[in-house]
Amino acid sequence: MLTTILLLVTIIICLPAGYLLRRFFAEKKIQDAEEKAHFILDKANRESQDKRREIELESKDLMFRLRQDFENETKERRRELTDLEKRFNQKEINLDRRLELLEKKEKELELKSAALGRQEEGLKAKENQLYGLIAEEKERLQKISSLSPEEAKQILLTRLSEELNTEKAVLIKKQEEELRLQANKSACEIISLAIRKYAADYAAESTVSVVNLPNDEMKGRVIGREGRNIRAFEMATGVDVIIDDTPESVILSSFDPIRREVARLSLEKLISDGRIHPTRIEEIVLKTRKDLEEQIQQKGEAACFELGIEGLRPELMKLLGRLNFRTSFGQNALQHSIEVAYFLGTMASELGADWRFARRIGLLHDIGKAVDQQQEGTHARIGASLAKKYGESDEVIHAIESHHEEQTPLTLFAILAVAADAISAARPGARKETLEAYIKRLEKLEAIVNLFKGVEKSYAVQAGREIRVIVEPQRISDDESVNLSREIKKKIEEGLEYPGQIKITVIREIRAIEYAK
Repeated sequence: MLTTILLLVTIIICLPAGYLLRRFFAEKKIQDAEEKAHFILDKANRESQDKRREIELESKDLMFRLRQDFENETKERRRELTDLEKRFNQKEINLDRRLELLEKKEKELELKSAALGRQEEGLKAKENQLYGLIAEEKERLQKISSLSPEEAKQILLTRLSEELNTEKAVLIKKQEEELRLQANKSACEIISLAIRKYAADYAAESTVSVVNLPNDEMKGRVIGREGRNIRAFEMATGVDVIIDDTPESVILSSFDPIRREVARLSLEKLISDGRIHPTRIEEIVLKTRKDLEEQIQQKGEAACFELGIEGLRPELMKLLGRLNFRTSFGQNALQHSIEVAYFLGTMASELGADWRFARRIGLLHDIGKAVDQQQEGTHARIGASLAKKYGESDEVIHAIESHHEEQTPLTLFAILAVAADAISAARPGARKETLEAYIKRLEKLEAIVNLFKGVEKSYAVQAGREIRVIVEPQRISDDESVNLSREIKKKIEEGLEYPGQIKITVIREIRAIEYAK
């Protein structure tokens, strides 16, 4: 009985407890399912938002690329249209010029034909008048003189002979004028043919070279501690190294183009190598100078090969290669010599002379410029002595010596050399005299400033629109710097002609240096 009661009590207690446990676990599962559903929904929302953003970014990027391609294509089309328009305009201008020339020639021909007609009529009238006068004089002589017809005829023939001599002199003079005009025309045709057969562009040369640096920190390495690297470089190359505010660049200045080229190549190698110190500088400069000598020889050989000239001494070829680094009013001397050789050869060929020999003279005519900075005398006389030294013929020597008419040209090739040299130097675009004037103006500007007491250095920058003056701080005070800038301003205004205005910047700097040991 007790067991039955305990069993009933256990059942009564377990039934609610089981129900409560089942309900708890069921609610727990429902809550977990709801949380999982919320998490899945949030994740789906985030993924959809990310996808939307990606799609929007891709569409924007696609639109940007399409717009950029469209703009580039539009610019290219516009540029092509502009080029076509320029070509059409140029053709229209050329056609107008040709029409004007044709109209002018037609008018000239009409005037000439009218003049010839009038001259022919005048000659016929004079001829008739002359026959009448002869007949009258013959009758008069027979009437008033006792001369026989034969004697009268002799007198008449004598007078006619005198008149004919006068007419003959006039005709000879006219023929001489016509021959002179024809000779001038033929000479112009030969010269124009020579120029058309050889046309080359020239780039203006200068006395400075710019070396680009990878960054502005490299300027400090080029200068070195207390300037020892830059001093060693200037001493080894013989050029001036200018380091100013121009970003990532160094300027090399020298009147000798070969020195400047050696310095430029050496500095580029040092920058590329990264090891910059006095010993390394000397090694690089020596190696560069040796390499450049080989390049000079190759330039001379290439010029001879281009012109088809054989049998030239290696020493002359080397001197020709040096002309590649020599300029005259911005004109490259080697290119000028090659051009003169082409002109000479073409003109000689038109005149039936040896064009190969003419080219040889043209190539060698300025050979003296390769060494005229080391020897006294004009480059024509120096070139003639060099040609004689290396076994050139007397005709070549004479043409070189007389191509500037320091001596009277006596041969055909010498006269052609004078003409070809003048054509190459004087044709439009060959020389840039403005560059020489510009350099002289900058040099004069610095020279004016350097005359003032207390000025240590001066640099013309920004194409001569500014002059920077570095003064000695021991001799010039801050107040005196202001007065110095005003005095420099007045001196520049009085002694120099220049466009626009020039800014004068006076720099006074004191450096205190001590060494901790």
